[in-house]
Amino acid sequence: MTQTIRVAHSPDSDDAFMFYALAEGKIDTGDLRYVHELSDIESLNQRARRAELEVTAVSIHAYAYIWRDYALLGSGSSMGDGYGPRLVAARRCPSEPRLALRGRRIAVPGLLTTAYLALKLYQPDFIGVVMPFDQIENAVQAGEVDVGLLIHEGQLTYADDGLHLWADLGAWWLEDTGLPLPLGGNVVRRDLGAQVISRIARDLRASIVYALEHRAPALAHARQFNRGIGDERTDTFVGMYVNQWTVDYGPRGRQAVQKLLNRGYEMGIIPERVEVEFVDSAEF
Repeated sequence: MTQTIRVAHSPDSDDAFMFYALAEGKIDTGDLRYVHELSDIESLNQRARRAELEVTAVSIHAYAYIWRDYALLGSGSSMGDGYGPRLVAARRCPSEPRLALRGRRIAVPGLLTTAYLALKLYQPDFIGVVMPFDQIENAVQAGEVDVGLLIHEGQLTYADDGLHLWADLGAWWLEDTGLPLPLGGNVVRRDLGAQVISRIARDLRASIVYALEHRAPALAHARQFNRGIGDERTDTFVGMYVNQWTVDYGPRGRQAVQKLLNRGYEMGIIPERVEVEFVDSAEF
């Protein structure tokens, strides 16, 4: 009997690349039928809090609020290895940007995003203005906010719009901890049971490996989700967030996830300490 598994992820070129093989039937998934749903990451974070989806992309920050219902799949991470969400402004970067952010109105893409958590760790004293991620650059240009926190393709395009980089939170995190910044991951609902969870873990890993081994057609598929950044930048953006970290977090990546959530708890941003559980197909 066929079992339908809803897989939700962002309508972005990196996620499209990651899920290419599943979406296009390039791998054998047996009697599991995957149905894809697309939504912005903050909406997915909120849906995960309601345990609506069997498998979904979420911000690592959001995992602190959903861990009772979901386990974190060992494949599917979006890791910023020395780069990540960027703080940009219409004004040139001051000599001490961290201090200059105090009390500023900063546009953020959602309170459960890892970008928001990283910003709170970097500089907790600011006024957050929540708005859709793809409206942040315009809000900065229009003077509606002082600074914008950019995720997705905005990390590559802000200079085209005359904006100036104040801080790269992935670079700061690496300097501060020696670890990559774990931005997003894929989670699976625990009530599916060990056998189905194992097969989902296998299929997701196989989809990622297939895309990396068939980069040209996977990129061609991903281009339809690139929001106008062009082929070269699509390739760059996909390479930033679908790579060896995505195939498997590995010991260092798993340490980074736990470190980030621990730091969030210690700073009073996350309400409870969370011991992260990773699920790999080999475990079952």
